[in-house]
Amino acid sequence: MTEKAKKAAPGANKIQKSNAKSTKTANNKASGVTATPILLPEGYRPSEDEEFMNPMQLAYFRQKLENWRAELLAEATETITDLSQENLHRPDQMDRAQIESNATIDLRTRDRERKLLQKIEAALRRIDDGSYGYCVETDEPINLRRLEARPIASLSLHAQERHERMERIHRDD
Repeated sequence: MTEKAKKAAPGANKIQKSNAKSTKTANNKASGVTATPILLPEGYRPSEDEEFMNPMQLAYFRQKLENWRAELLAEATETITDLSQENLHRPDQMDRAQIESNATIDLRTRDRERKLLQKIEAALRRIDDGSYGYCVETDEPINLRRLEARPIASLSLHAQERHERMERIHRDD
C-alpha cells in the first residue's frame, strides 16, 4: 500500500464509522424510539465480552459521570457556604492568614473542578451524540479499562501519549 493510501485509509474508516453512528441515531429518532432509562443490574461492570458501547455500557458511564458531576457540585456548594461563614475578623493575624491561605487553596481546587465539570459535560454530550468511547483523533474504540479509570477520556491511550509527547516538544520551545 502506498503512503497516500495508508493515510487515506484511516480517514475513510472514520467516515464509515461516523456514518454508521449517525444512521443508528437517526433510525432511533425516526422510528419514534425514545431514550428510556436503562436500569443497570447491581454491581454491573462493562466487559470486553460485550458489544462495545452497547446501551448497558452507555448507561453505566452516563450514571458514573452524572454521579461524579453531582459530587463535584455538592462540594462546590459546601465551599461557598464555608467561605461565606468564615470569620476574617480574628484578632490574631496568624489565624486570619491561615484562614485566607485555606480559602485560596479551596478556591484553586474548585477552579480545577470547574474545568473537570466542563469535561464531564462534554463526555455526557458525546454519550448523547453516539461518539462516546471512541477516540476523537483516530475514531478507534477507547479501552474500557481506560474509560473506567477516566470516564472523561476522549483520546485512546496511544493518541493521548502522542498528544503528551507533542506538548513536551512544543513546551520546550
